[in-house]
Amino acid sequence: MSFTTPDLCDDFPNIQVVDPGFRSFGGRDVFGGEIVTIKCHEDNSRVREQVFGDGHGKVLVIDGGGSLRRALLGDMLAEQAVSNGWQGIIVYGCIRDVEVIAQLPLGVKALAAHPMKTDKKGLGETDIPVRFHGADFFPGHFLYADLNGIVVSADRLV
Repeated sequence: MSFTTPDLCDDFPNIQVVDPGFRSFGGRDVFGGEIVTIKCHEDNSRVREQVFGDGHGKVLVIDGGGSLRRALLGDMLAEQAVSNGWQGIIVYGCIRDVEVIAQLPLGVKALAAHPMKTDKKGLGETDIPVRFHGADFFPGHFLYADLNGIVVSADRLV
């Protein structure tokens, strides 16, 4: 996949740009694909379910409510995501095991790192529209990310 988000913004001026604030943690700096969504708060049960599914050509978007108290993604789930072909994961919240995740061929952007794991209560929703950092994320739409930022489109652009 070859693109830059600045070029996508130039070529598609109506594209949604996600507000800054996300850090890159994964071993892949440029990634994109069809959006799959999760909304959860300090419980990564639904994240575990999704990364065990087929992720070829997809990006998992996790709306963790911006919580900075628990990590919604760690090395084991990230490794499972790689095994199942996921292109990337966006976490509106925290991740952990950053040294391992940095070595994986997976795009990962999150607000911060935090060492505490989540509780597993089976809570959360999947495949619903979510909104954070000034952008709307709809299942089936497309997300593109690089070191410049994150953009979202209803149409496949690359």
